[in-house]
Amino acid sequence: MKTRDERLSIKMSTITTKDQPSKRTGSLGSLPEYSEIAPSPLISACLETGSCKITVVSPSQDKSIQGDVLKCKQTTIIKMKKNNRDTEVEFTGNLVEKHESSQASSRITWDNNMDFLLSIIGFAVDLANVWRFPYLCYRNGGGAFLIPYVLMLVFGAMPLFYMEIVLGQFHSQGPISLWKICPIFKGVGYCAVLVAFYVSFYYNVIIGWSFYYLLQTFTRTLPWTNCNNTWNTNLCAKSCIEEQTNITCEYLRSPSKEYFNREVLKIQESDGFENLGLPIWQLTLCLMVIYILLYLSLFKGVKSSGKVVWITATMPYILLSILLIRGLLLPGALSGIHFYLIPNLKALQKASVWTEAAIQIFYSVGAGFGVHLAYASYNKFDNNCYRDCLITSAVNSFTSFFSGFVIFTYLGYMAKSQNKDISKVAAQGPGLVFEVYPEAVATLPGSHIWSFLFFIMLIMLGMDSAMGGLECVITGIMDEFKETFRKYNISRELFTAFIVFSSFLVALSCATPGGLYVFNLLENYAAGLSLLITVFFEAVAVSWFYGLEQFSSDIKKMLGFEPNLYWKVCWKIISPSFLFVIIVLQISSFGPLSFEMYDKSVYTYPFSARVIGWLLGLSSVIMIPTMAIVALCKKPGNLKQKIALSISPDWEESEIRHESNIKRFTKRHWLYLKS
Repeated sequence: MKTRDERLSIKMSTITTKDQPSKRTGSLGSLPEYSEIAPSPLISACLETGSCKITVVSPSQDKSIQGDVLKCKQTTIIKMKKNNRDTEVEFTGNLVEKHESSQASSRITWDNNMDFLLSIIGFAVDLANVWRFPYLCYRNGGGAFLIPYVLMLVFGAMPLFYMEIVLGQFHSQGPISLWKICPIFKGVGYCAVLVAFYVSFYYNVIIGWSFYYLLQTFTRTLPWTNCNNTWNTNLCAKSCIEEQTNITCEYLRSPSKEYFNREVLKIQESDGFENLGLPIWQLTLCLMVIYILLYLSLFKGVKSSGKVVWITATMPYILLSILLIRGLLLPGALSGIHFYLIPNLKALQKASVWTEAAIQIFYSVGAGFGVHLAYASYNKFDNNCYRDCLITSAVNSFTSFFSGFVIFTYLGYMAKSQNKDISKVAAQGPGLVFEVYPEAVATLPGSHIWSFLFFIMLIMLGMDSAMGGLECVITGIMDEFKETFRKYNISRELFTAFIVFSSFLVALSCATPGGLYVFNLLENYAAGLSLLITVFFEAVAVSWFYGLEQFSSDIKKMLGFEPNLYWKVCWKIISPSFLFVIIVLQISSFGPLSFEMYDKSVYTYPFSARVIGWLLGLSSVIMIPTMAIVALCKKPGNLKQKIALSISPDWEESEIRHESNIKRFTKRHWLYLKS
């Protein structure tokens, strides 16, 4: 019960019911026994006065929100229901009431905007910026690759990124529960949460490998610098001697390659996916440390993770700068940069170049994982998310480009010192950061220091991205099932421990001698096609079903201005089209899964492994049609009413039931682009 001072005290001017209009003057408390109907998701002030519950659902246009205070001026309509009859109470006056019933009022928020900004930057800027973009740039036309990359960023990835931040911030809901805006697409939220959870199974393993290497930098001699160890074979060689033939050189293996594969992963003890072996205790301990750090960063929500990112999101730039300065002083460094940047405009004639640019920027920005939705849901309502979107997109692209300079200075040095063409030493993925780069810095004076800086940088890059993925899972589930958590008194700390421990148990499969087979399977199936499908349906659901008119109005309420035509065209046409093309190309490129082993042999996955991979990928995507069917079945009425209710926000349910002119069945809704 509210105190007398907090109650709404205002004179009514008119009361109108369907059956009989009447006049009455008095306080709202004089109307007993009315029960509230569905409140507005944004502008709601629920007051309990005696036995009368009143909900403001249609305030006038002259309104403003400041923190947790709702101010409505001029005329306001209050809708109530009694005995299946609608009653409207119209009054004129001023209302200033604590916005205590709103979802946002009881939700924790970031301590300041920088916590949020660093968190989304930290998630977007991850290991792929270091180990994938530079190689793609070199392989696909050098500097010319930036043309399709920037175009795909501006017209594809950035609009989707902005869309997710707006959705999360406006509704203050996690990636599942916010789909009250269009219940038929609730499966998109479940799909995003599952994909984020699946990615944690293998992504966190990379951080564990980095931690293992970091510990080795404290040894007297870096273990990947020579061939005099128990794990080395007769084919181990520090460099290819000029007298040897090219065939001989092709089959020689560097100490760093044998160290990573034979000592760290112990892959020689497994003959394939069907014989993984037991977890390696050293990797298990490293993985355990990483998961403990993740728990400590997440158990208090954004109040704890928002402080961790001040280190994990900023430190990599300091370390990258130090490594670049050292790299520029090496012989052959400028040659490496030349190979990295020299433009080859003819490469732009290949469709594969444009496809790889689109896929890279899309995965790099991170739309579709649900992380931006989860993070933005903890923003204050009037946070300038437009500015945050532009800053994050620019920083993410700059980091990718900047990382290329760092990597290719060392690759140029390595190529010169070994008298090889740079194409022979260039690599991407784990092979670059755990084989090629350690080999390059091992020859430098003070190699322990440079190795330490590099691997601590990898850990920082990986940690804030891993935190984002798990935060999406935790926020998504806790928001959707908050009543269950409240009923059984399950705290966030306990649920975070459950999610972290569950992810750790599955990740242990990647810490076995056959872990690399599991790693590659998860990387190819867990978040590939399913992620693209998720964000495609997200874009369609918001721009077409929820509607650009409503979405633009939401943005105006938060920021004070509507998005311009560029954003609207991208959301409604360009971005979904760009996603659809990528999905088709991805499906057409699917074939038997295989990868090249460290000894140059090619491992092809058995049929059973591919079935597991497909089931894993489909287990998330299947949630989209499944939840659509559930939404249709749960809604009342005939088929037309079920469809109307399923594609409309929950708060429009009463309006749809009592009006024949349904907003989402009009041409204006579907064709709207500019007001």
